[in-house]
Amino acid sequence: MGFADLYLEKQKNFENKIKEAVSPHLKFIVVIPCYHEFKLIDTLQSIKQCDRIQSSIEVIIVINSSEDTPRDILDQNRKTFEESSQWIAEQENQNLCFFVLNESNLPKKFAGAGLARKIGMDQAILRFNTTDQKNGVIISVDADAKLKSNYFVELEKHFKTYPKTNAITTYFEHPLTGDEFNEDIYSAIITYELYLRYYKQALHFTGFPYSFYTIGSCFAVSAKAYIKQGGMNRKQAGEDFYFLHKVFPLQNCYEINSTCVYPSSRISDRVPFGTGPMIKSIIESENTEFLTYCFDSFLVLKSFFKEVDKLFRIEKKDLNSLLTNMHESMQCFLLQNDFEISLNEINANSSNLKTFVKRFFNWFDAFRVLKYLNFAHENYFNKQALLQEVEQLTDKILLKKPKAKNHKSYLEIFRDLERNF
Repeated sequence: MGFADLYLEKQKNFENKIKEAVSPHLKFIVVIPCYHEFKLIDTLQSIKQCDRIQSSIEVIIVINSSEDTPRDILDQNRKTFEESSQWIAEQENQNLCFFVLNESNLPKKFAGAGLARKIGMDQAILRFNTTDQKNGVIISVDADAKLKSNYFVELEKHFKTYPKTNAITTYFEHPLTGDEFNEDIYSAIITYELYLRYYKQALHFTGFPYSFYTIGSCFAVSAKAYIKQGGMNRKQAGEDFYFLHKVFPLQNCYEINSTCVYPSSRISDRVPFGTGPMIKSIIESENTEFLTYCFDSFLVLKSFFKEVDKLFRIEKKDLNSLLTNMHESMQCFLLQNDFEISLNEINANSSNLKTFVKRFFNWFDAFRVLKYLNFAHENYFNKQALLQEVEQLTDKILLKKPKAKNHKSYLEIFRDLERNF
């Protein structure tokens, strides 16, 4: 009996789509969702050119479309399938195998990045299950991303050193210059990546325990953690955020900053939100400044999270006193979210402080953080220019300021911080 038998039995209409035998040395499987892509081969070449490792690697590409996908996209998918199939047929490395699936006519209600990732990741689980490799690793990469040559070397090194790892996120950098796009796009991606790093570092500053990036091309998860949390969801966008924030509370999650993923900087409307739509929105915006959550709202979160330990078995009068000293935005938000009822439930199911803190952040999770920030900016704060808030954050975390105060200079400061984290 394999470690994933029960999980696979629960997957409706699941079937084995890859008939080739599984190598006993298989440890890593890369899953790539692919929809209306023109340069998939560039991504596959990037994977092929990575330094070899001791373990075997498989790559599962899931070209996907729905029952109402336009004809021109279906034609491009078909072309991509034929080109990638031909390219795969020419490969000869037995320790690096590629498989391409053409999943067309998927239900309109579910078709999208989440379902495509799920199809590929469930196939990966089946292949690991064949050899009972519960410590196998599923790697998520997008069809327009490239990898640094030491990518698999660093992942293999990490999982050998920390075999109980449930998930990792990898360092990333969008290309900021080149001939592929015009200057407007490169300028927009500088702004967007700076926003991503500002949000992540501001959240880390608050003391929130799960301040990881959740980028579809920059994470990997162990097979056992994947099935423990019920597998990938079928969300049409944001599937990476929802999935990873189910995995992070399992603990043993890490950032790997010794290698790099290079996601594309292109405009895209394949999903309702994410990098592509954000680039388009920034370019088309009439605002001269990119507005973001003000740093003061993160200070409110930090002040609240600093008091979490005191909430363990707290008396009602002490709770009232503690909340009275909170910023009004937090008081009202907690009231609207039935905080006292939830806190009583958390305390009733926590025998010690460690368990309490874990349960507390299962309640005040990344989704609730976002809800607070949106609530606070609708009622108490105004969004501010990104550069202004970035400067406040760098002051608080004692980062050296760049000589030139612009988006690109601050982005390089944050990149350097995270590369050396």
